[in-house]
Amino acid sequence: MASPHRLETEEAVRDLVKRIRRVAVLGIKTEAQSDQPAFYVPEYLHSVGIEVIPVPVYYPDVTTILGQRVYRKVADVPGALDLVDVFRRPVDLMAHLDDLLAAKPKAVWLQLGIRHDEFAKRLVEAGIDVVQDR
Repeated sequence: MASPHRLETEEAVRDLVKRIRRVAVLGIKTEAQSDQPAFYVPEYLHSVGIEVIPVPVYYPDVTTILGQRVYRKVADVPGALDLVDVFRRPVDLMAHLDDLLAAKPKAVWLQLGIRHDEFAKRLVEAGIDVVQDR
């Protein structure tokens, strides 16, 4: 059954992208991993004027990425989030579900190759838009 919160068409994804101003990046890498998508995708977003809030999973000693303060949980980021951009393997996603539900972002984007239907279903049930595997 289709859900208005499952963004699967080009048009739905395009509409979401137009609304994004503030993004938390879960699983962001540091400048030392600049050749990896989990760094260069958020770096691009930052370069086009989108506020990027880093939420790395590793790198416990890092306090800033892209010149922005690092948060350890998405729910700890103050203010509203248009999107949480997720760079985590499918097997690791459920461990972040409660954090994401507590943060209540407008949307969650699972990057290319990342799909977890049960995880997405739980977000959709909470009224959060979801993009998977893009």
